[in-house]
Amino acid sequence: MAAGIKTVILLSFVLAVGFLMIILSCALWSNWLPLFVALTFVVAPLPNALFSHCGGDDFSTDYGEGSGPIDLGRFITAFIVVTGFSLPLVLAHSEIIKPGASVMSLIGGGLVYGTILAYTAAFKQDDSDYE
Repeated sequence: MAAGIKTVILLSFVLAVGFLMIILSCALWSNWLPLFVALTFVVAPLPNALFSHCGGDDFSTDYGEGSGPIDLGRFITAFIVVTGFSLPLVLAHSEIIKPGASVMSLIGGGLVYGTILAYTAAFKQDDSDYE
C-alpha cells in the first residue's frame, strides 16, 4: 500500500499535536524538565533503525533465528521508550513537576512515538526489487 499525501498530512498533524502537548506541559507549569520526554521519544527509534541493517547476509533463507545486533537494537529502543514513559511519572512522584504536566507529557510523548512508528510503517520500502 502506497502512502499518499493524506497520510503525510495526518501524521504531521498528529506529530504537531504531540509536540504541542509536551511544550504546553512545560510552559503551563513553568518547568522545562518534561521536554526531556520529547528528546527520548525522538531518539528512541534510532537504535532500531541502525541495528536493523546488521542482520544476516542477503542470501540467507533462515528467518527463524534471531540476530544478535537486531535484538540489541530492539532492547535499546525498548529501554529508551520505557525511560520516556517513566520519566514524567518519576518526576511527578518526586514532586519536581505537577501531575497535570506529567499527564500532558505522557500523552504528547505517546503521540510523538506513535507518529514515528506509523511513519516508518507507512513508508517502509520492500527489499525485493522483483515484485
